[in-house]
Amino acid sequence: METETAKDIENDTTLQAATIAAQNDLFRKALIDPVAAFEMQTKGIQGQVLVTPGVSGEGAEFQAAALAAVATDTRFTEDNDPYGDHTFGTVMVSGQKLFWKIDLYDTDFTYGSERPFDPAVTRRVLTIMCPSEY
Repeated sequence: METETAKDIENDTTLQAATIAAQNDLFRKALIDPVAAFEMQTKGIQGQVLVTPGVSGEGAEFQAAALAAVATDTRFTEDNDPYGDHTFGTVMVSGQKLFWKIDLYDTDFTYGSERPFDPAVTRRVLTIMCPSEY
């Protein structure tokens, strides 16, 4: 059964997108939820978080609120998530609009992952930014 699933995902872009979305959602949730962080580690999902100067310049309290907003964002539509992979979102923090974006890299963080649905060969970079920094 597992072999069939592995074979299916190789050729099914919808299944790939759903798998990436679930991994991205868990990665974001792990920002504020220790149980999610543990689950993320057990699934081999790895990555890092970057905040831009516009976000970091607002101070630690704002950054913590931004992380919480990104971690709990569930507003995905065909307009903001056309591929269904949950790699981009918009949140409001203290009346300020922020963007977040997840890029899927190879294990060296050099190139895009050739198998972005496979945590063994994919590293995530979550960037939180002001729209003016996009």
